[in-house]
Amino acid sequence: MGPVQGKNNRRSLMADINVTPMVDVMLVLLIIFMVTAPMMTQGIDVNLPETTARPLRQDDKPVIITIDKKGNIALGKLRGDRNLLNQELARIARISTEKTILLRADKKVPYGIVAQVMADVKNKGFDKLGMITVPEKR
Repeated sequence: MGPVQGKNNRRSLMADINVTPMVDVMLVLLIIFMVTAPMMTQGIDVNLPETTARPLRQDDKPVIITIDKKGNIALGKLRGDRNLLNQELARIARISTEKTILLRADKKVPYGIVAQVMADVKNKGFDKLGMITVPEKR
């Protein structure tokens, strides 16, 4: 029994992983991502006309997109949904992307719908996008 007792008295190797340094590194990464996440949001670049007291002069007739209270979209006299709007914008873009697009939306329309339409216009290559509003009463 002498040799067996010698094996039992030896120090065994520690097989556990020390997770404290890993947790420290993960917390630092979490803080870095929390700080940088708000800076990674994207916006839509829209060139809006400056506010003036009189209407802006335009050489050609602009394309007017109208959104009513219920979220229905109309491009000129053509009424439909966003798919139809995208098809018509693609057709107009093949002719020229220099046309001015004016967006006229009811003030009760949810902002998400307006933002989607603005993104559709921008994605088709139009840079001149304006909003039709009513001057504020004083």
